[in-house]
Amino acid sequence: MTATAVVTGASSGIGAATARGLAARGYDVVLVARRADRVERLAAELVGAGHRARARALDVTDRAAVDAFAAELDSCDVLVNNAGGAVGTETVAEADPADWRAMYEVNVLGVLHLTQALLPLLVAGGAGTVLVVGSVAGHVVYEGGGGYAAAKHGAHALAATLRLELCGQPVRVLEIAPGMVKTDEFSLNRMRGDADAAEAVYAGVPDPLTAEDVADAVVWAVTRPQHVNIDLMVLRPRAQAAQHKVYRVAPEQG
Repeated sequence: MTATAVVTGASSGIGAATARGLAARGYDVVLVARRADRVERLAAELVGAGHRARARALDVTDRAAVDAFAAELDSCDVLVNNAGGAVGTETVAEADPADWRAMYEVNVLGVLHLTQALLPLLVAGGAGTVLVVGSVAGHVVYEGGGGYAAAKHGAHALAATLRLELCGQPVRVLEIAPGMVKTDEFSLNRMRGDADAAEAVYAGVPDPLTAEDVADAVVWAVTRPQHVNIDLMVLRPRAQAAQHKVYRVAPEQG
């Protein structure tokens, strides 16, 4: 029987790249995201390439919708909790609590909703895997990142706690924590659509991580032998030694 992998946030970036990677490894991939047109187009691409894929429009913060989605599945062997994101770079003193709430709901409660809803299937399959795409922000804080760091710390705590609670059950709990990744939407969304501000995040940085780099790590972790648990993998580009230590090439002087 073909193993089924559910990937959230599959409409773009790391989620879409992960879906492609898992499909290429033979998984029946269920693409989950709010934007139906995006996941339907990706599912069609994968099916056209000879893979197995299905699209499902879903908001991971809507528990009733998540439960209805879970009820439609006959099986689930892998859950990649990738849906997430950051909003704003304001200081703690100036941040809008609504932004913090939105980040917590998608980065933490979204993971909780999908994990709770699909856990019975993951256990029943006898070899389940729950993977959380976290962030280095879930381990080290930085100025202007309070809300995002708090949310990703929450996602890390959820994964670590779940691993303890499932000890002895046939389900692995993995976490991949990327550093600086340049995708089409992450920084653009964080900067509220300001393309110049979003591009400035990566200015002068040689070779930041790509969505495919992170997806490669996700697929590798998921496809290890079932007795191997990748508790935590931190990925950074070589140019990023730490949150506050990033090598940037100075622009040429005219």
